[in-house]
Amino acid sequence: MVNNPVHYGGKNNVYEAIKVIDAWELGFSLGNTVKYISRAGKKDSDAELQDLKKALWYLQHHIDNLEKKQTT
Repeated sequence: MVNNPVHYGGKNNVYEAIKVIDAWELGFSLGNTVKYISRAGKKDSDAELQDLKKALWYLQHHIDNLEKKQTT
């Protein structure tokens, strides 16, 4: 459950969230965006909306950081 949780794809899934995040070298914010999208509704079906809002928050955080870099 700790190393390869089912709600993130599971050990034998080539698209397990951590594998995709590492392969695409997404880093923290974009990695968390993918993580929360990939698990939305799978860990807790009642929390699907919350997971998607978390994904949106991390994506917006990344966008905000990019915009700050462009203005400096």
